[in-house]
Amino acid sequence: MHRGAKTAIVGGVFAVMVGGAGYGAYNFLNALNSSAGGPGSSVGGPAHKKTGPPSASEVKEAGTKFLAAWAKGDAATAASYTNNTEAAEQLLTAYGGDAHIGAVHITPGALSGDSLPFSVKATVSFEGKSKPLAYNSTLKVVRGMTTGRALVDWEPSVVHPALEKGDTLVTGEAKVPPIEAVDRNGVVLTGKKYPSLGPILDALRAKYGDKAGGRPGIELSVVRADGSAPVKTLLTLAKGRPGKLQTTLSAGAQGAAERAVTQYAESSVVAVKPSTGEVLAVANHRKDEFNAAFEGRLAPGSTMKIITAAMLIDNGVTTMNGPAPCPASAVWQSQTFTNLKGMAPDDNATLANTFMRSCNTAFVKLIDENPLTDASLTAEAQERFGLGRDNWKTGITSFDGSIPASSGPDRAANAIGQGQVQMSPLNMASVTATAITGTFRQPYLVSPGLDDRQLATARGLAPGTVAQLKTMMRLTATQSPGTAVRAMAGLGPDIGAKTGSAEVDGQTKSNSWFTGYRGDIAAAAMTQEGGHGGDAAGPIVAAVLRTGG
Repeated sequence: MHRGAKTAIVGGVFAVMVGGAGYGAYNFLNALNSSAGGPGSSVGGPAHKKTGPPSASEVKEAGTKFLAAWAKGDAATAASYTNNTEAAEQLLTAYGGDAHIGAVHITPGALSGDSLPFSVKATVSFEGKSKPLAYNSTLKVVRGMTTGRALVDWEPSVVHPALEKGDTLVTGEAKVPPIEAVDRNGVVLTGKKYPSLGPILDALRAKYGDKAGGRPGIELSVVRADGSAPVKTLLTLAKGRPGKLQTTLSAGAQGAAERAVTQYAESSVVAVKPSTGEVLAVANHRKDEFNAAFEGRLAPGSTMKIITAAMLIDNGVTTMNGPAPCPASAVWQSQTFTNLKGMAPDDNATLANTFMRSCNTAFVKLIDENPLTDASLTAEAQERFGLGRDNWKTGITSFDGSIPASSGPDRAANAIGQGQVQMSPLNMASVTATAITGTFRQPYLVSPGLDDRQLATARGLAPGTVAQLKTMMRLTATQSPGTAVRAMAGLGPDIGAKTGSAEVDGQTKSNSWFTGYRGDIAAAAMTQEGGHGGDAAGPIVAAVLRTGG
């Protein structure tokens, strides 16, 4: 994984901040050496196995003994205070060995129930080069199932928050050279300036670092167990020479996307250039580093009606100005579907009016028409919009969408973006791009010419279908009672959109979805538990469209 890595156990010092941590004059080193409650000890121990949650004193004792042994470089003893000694000892040994982390000082914080936060200060040294390392983490203490002892609940993230199951730490020459990622105009893109790009740049480096012409440096890195995920650099001891990697991103659109998603928790947005398929922006606001914008798998709600409307038009069921009655409720295969609260029924509605208002019942009623079958929506999504074939090659890991052929109630639910349909913001931005151009152009973040990968293809849409879809999206964004009018205000004239609200079991509010276009930029966003599509996701998309790409 890393060339030149050496194995050596480096001891450390367990430092204790007595005043502010709330531990009084508790002697942590004595706690480590004490036999009371230690591994295999019966001195002072109970005559029977304890049950129930650990007490505050047990949490403190188990946690501080673990931290003291870890700081001393005694991996075996530290591991004995956990509920997974084998995995803990392996990682803690690598911490002082392959990772070359020494002079370890660990300062416990104040107890919070069964959790003990702590801060780590250490030094990473390799081949004459040294740098300080500092970070915060938290451990949790649980009752051992077989022994009844209070034990640290082992997770690799205890050792460092960036670690996942099976990960290890290594210091040495990096596996791949660093990269200097630049946008379409040569502007340098960094994770510091664009936080959402941090894990994406890691992924790009892992895949293209050896193709960009750089030279490896000396780094402390997280190494994934299976090698399928990118290496994450935690500390650079000696800089290599970065290779330049051109991306399709636009610094302006990316900046707007970053700012927009921070307004709402659990939000993601993607913008693409419909005329080329190039990704202009990708941003996520989440507690983890998961790229939900590219990899999310959630029901897209009524944004799915773009594809459903195309299916109805392509199969001759109706047209933009044709009938699409909107009753108060509709029953399909014994399941009753209704509309948003307050939507008035309209037996004389056209497809355009039904689309603008996002009437669920009209779409449910229409999927029963000839020649539609259980597989018609799947065929439309795959053959026309390039979705659901698991063949997109964007340059990093991405999801192509899933629109399975469904019978029973799910056939109707799929048509309105519920049921078994799953999408990501990337998928829905691509749907909008296809809808307004008629041509499916697979989105990509890095030129396929860099690694000769083949982009996915699809038939696309007939000009007549495109004209109707684009008009209906424009009306939805510009005329009452269009559900996207408020979010898209001031962005005209060449604009269009579709809102979506997806109900999820166990959530008090629906997920907010929104997709729209302005000129040659299409964007889609999703906010978990954001409510109606125009409430949260709508403003995010509008902010990105306002940049013009």
